[in-house]
Amino acid sequence: MSGSHESTSFAALRGQLQEAAAEFAGGPDALEGILLGMVDDVDRAVREPLEIFPVCHHSPASALAMARRLREKQPKVVYLELCEDMAPLLTELRNCRLPVAVQAFAGDVDGFPADWAPLSVVAPITEASAEYQAIAYALDTPGVELVLVDRSSDHVFQWDRRDEPAGEETGTPQEDGAALHGEAVGVEIGDLRPRFAELEEHLLRHGKVRHWSEWWHQYVEVPLGDSDHDTYRQVMFLVGSLFRRLAPGEGSRLRVDEDRERYMWTRMREHLAASGTDPEDCLYVCGAFHAASRVEEFGVHGGSDTFTISPRTATTWQYGLIPSSHAAIEAQFGLAAGSVSIAATEWAKGLKRTRVKPYVLQGQAGKRKSAGTQAAVVPAAPSGAAADRLSGFLRRPPVLDGLDEAELLGWSVEIVRAARRGGYLASTADAIAVFETSILLAGMRDRAKPTPYDFQDAAVTCIEKDAVPGRRDVRRLVEIMMGGDRIGRVGYDSLPPLARDVYDRLAPLELKLEQRGVRRALLDMASRPELRSCSDVLWMLRRLLPQGAARPIMGERRLGERSIQESWDLALGTHQRALIELGYEGVSLEQVLEQRLRRDAYGPRATTATVLAAVEDALLYLGGHRLADELGTHALKVLAAERGVDGAPEVLRRVRALLAYYRTSEPVLPGWVESFVKTGYAHYCTLLPTAFRDEDATVGQVAAMLGFLFSMESLALSLGCDRTQLELAVAQSHPDDPSKTALLWAAQVQLGTLSRAELRARCDELLDNPLVVPAYPRYLSGFVHALEPVPGLADVVVEAVSNAFGRLPDTVLLPWLPLLITTLRSGAADLAPLMVREAGRIFPGRLAELDAWVPPWRMPETNPFAAKPVAEVRRGAALLTAHPAACDAVAGLLGCDDGWTRPDAPALSGVELLTTHPAACDAVAGLLGCDGTWARTAGPSPSGVALTTRHPATSKALESLLARA
Repeated sequence: MSGSHESTSFAALRGQLQEAAAEFAGGPDALEGILLGMVDDVDRAVREPLEIFPVCHHSPASALAMARRLREKQPKVVYLELCEDMAPLLTELRNCRLPVAVQAFAGDVDGFPADWAPLSVVAPITEASAEYQAIAYALDTPGVELVLVDRSSDHVFQWDRRDEPAGEETGTPQEDGAALHGEAVGVEIGDLRPRFAELEEHLLRHGKVRHWSEWWHQYVEVPLGDSDHDTYRQVMFLVGSLFRRLAPGEGSRLRVDEDRERYMWTRMREHLAASGTDPEDCLYVCGAFHAASRVEEFGVHGGSDTFTISPRTATTWQYGLIPSSHAAIEAQFGLAAGSVSIAATEWAKGLKRTRVKPYVLQGQAGKRKSAGTQAAVVPAAPSGAAADRLSGFLRRPPVLDGLDEAELLGWSVEIVRAARRGGYLASTADAIAVFETSILLAGMRDRAKPTPYDFQDAAVTCIEKDAVPGRRDVRRLVEIMMGGDRIGRVGYDSLPPLARDVYDRLAPLELKLEQRGVRRALLDMASRPELRSCSDVLWMLRRLLPQGAARPIMGERRLGERSIQESWDLALGTHQRALIELGYEGVSLEQVLEQRLRRDAYGPRATTATVLAAVEDALLYLGGHRLADELGTHALKVLAAERGVDGAPEVLRRVRALLAYYRTSEPVLPGWVESFVKTGYAHYCTLLPTAFRDEDATVGQVAAMLGFLFSMESLALSLGCDRTQLELAVAQSHPDDPSKTALLWAAQVQLGTLSRAELRARCDELLDNPLVVPAYPRYLSGFVHALEPVPGLADVVVEAVSNAFGRLPDTVLLPWLPLLITTLRSGAADLAPLMVREAGRIFPGRLAELDAWVPPWRMPETNPFAAKPVAEVRRGAALLTAHPAACDAVAGLLGCDDGWTRPDAPALSGVELLTTHPAACDAVAGLLGCDGTWARTAGPSPSGVALTTRHPATSKALESLLARA
């Protein structure tokens, strides 16, 4: 900057700085250039016709100065450093409770790398910020225009350099409250912090503070709280120039900062030329770092043709408001924990002390109407060129305010009360000790009065003990006392249509879901059928929102199953940001869910298991079969294109579930299911020999393939598949791994090419071979995995394990026992219960029976088709004589009083019984139509054949009866 452009307003300050540079540096050097350059930057910014108002992000001093200046100047146009495409959202701030963040969101990118998606830009706004004062003034004052002049959200990522280390723009939240902004890029509105690490370290060390927030509060915030307008501007210009001149000269961040300044001045000149507004009636609100700019485009009369704004990409951006919090702002801008809460407290104290009337948007949520008796203090407007206020400000010592002592006493009493509620054994003596220690610490740190940070250190020193009795320590109690982590909320009218639809559909629950915290919802669909729609919404929210937003306590939703009673823990107010971002994807939950299912199914990394999972979710949450059939048809194409078997276990599990659902709920199977079974049968038969030899394919994956082939075999064969293909695939398999070898043996048993006796013989050979015994656990792992495709081999697996424990000596068994346990636990944990149940069925239930117990596999085998020997049983006559009482009772009922036959009497044959009791025989003959007479009693009894030939009528009558029977 040439000397001809210098004003005489800061001549005295330049002379003092030249003398200081000569004294400290021993002559003109870089230090003198930096010091004089800072004065030149201040002079240039002060003389600009378009008034520049430098601010610091969420600074109470900046907010107070802004409120005072707006009431004094009453500008007609306010230029604000904020993304120009966010302007339509600012009117919605009146429906929200601050702090909130203005967000631009893009789910699908066009012009950016695909792995950057989704793109998100946020700009947080708090009540104690100069930006909010400017917005409230411009929106509620008639005839005032608010113009956002910063780069658009699209340009934020156009100028982004992902290959370089990220700066402070990208927040990395660590706590729950800091996660409200997600992974969004934060727009720097008034960010002011040294970018020269050595400078920040020097300031912190000599200022005797721990972090930058404390230094700023002590040396800038408090002194500027009661300063006039000119002093405030010049000090902020000076600080911004210092940080700018000591920033690294190269780097993408500095280039982006300069491009932003060129962008903003270009937009302001365009607006001035288009509207014809006088620059004297305008106010430019920007960060102090950008106020002391040295680009060619700086000022109303700066270069007009030196910067070209690039066009935006084809990316479609959506805009909305999301809740923010003090912790999220601190994490985004790298501030100390609790600093924004302390700033809010200082803002309230400053309003009370200065009696400045702040600007508040009409209808602002959580705000009362301002009292009409409160008068605003308006300082006199400056006339002519601004005088040098820096020299007096830099030499003025801080003055202790008596009000601070009363405030410190109140803090001391309040922290003791909070500590006692938190479980600490604090007393009045501790309050006195905190008060005195705060003053002592301030004196040791060369401060005129204790700051909130001094008070915090004093409270920890005097109250904190060895252990924390409650959930919060003293440092956290101080932060809560200073205001805590205030969290904003977006009002119903400012929510996207999807979020409002969710609240409307959940209205029957009669819960205040917009508030933060967990709400318990009880749904009894049996007595209130209208709650079924609420249940559907909650299950979709559980699928779409982060974990914890909608958590079921009782009830479940599976294919073919619906609960009649459910219990939910709902935290929609806590996860309001996620619900709002759902509104960027569609206008209803069903639409968003369908889009996400399609994106998962048709994505470049989609597998067969992924597509089947999408089919299952479509049936569970959306109902109907249109989308499910479409995704199922796509699963056929994905399965045919796969050349690996990584997803075989998941495919088997989901196909079984879908088959069970369709068989129980539909009259016939859908066409895509039948095609999938046919395709999968041929596909896995083709891959089976390769998978047995592939070292990357695990035994569980191969077992899942066999499980698909064996469990779907009946359906596949009915659809036209050939079983010979499976037999050839098994015959062509020659694995080298022991576990896969055991799995192959199990498959051969299932196909009938290997008998169980041969399988047992092979297991015995393995135990007899000392060279194979160390690998025997891997064979057992294969046998356990074989329970998936061949569950009938459970007894053989139990036998194999029992033989190992029974035959191997301890010197061999104990070394590989840990290997056996770890192998079964890692590779077959889900199949072990089947083996345990089989063992419980085979082994005796009592320890006393174990000694005499013989395993079933050691018992002699018997031919099931051999004739069984007829056991000697007691005949009916023998039973009658053995139990005469029963026979006597029956005889008494029948009226028989003949008594028992003598034991020495011969037994009567059938013919003799007929002659002895002719009445019975005559009755039967009458029924049969026989009119023959009795045979002679003398002579031998005729045989059966003789009787048949002698009485043909009787024989024919019996035959006719048998035929009718």
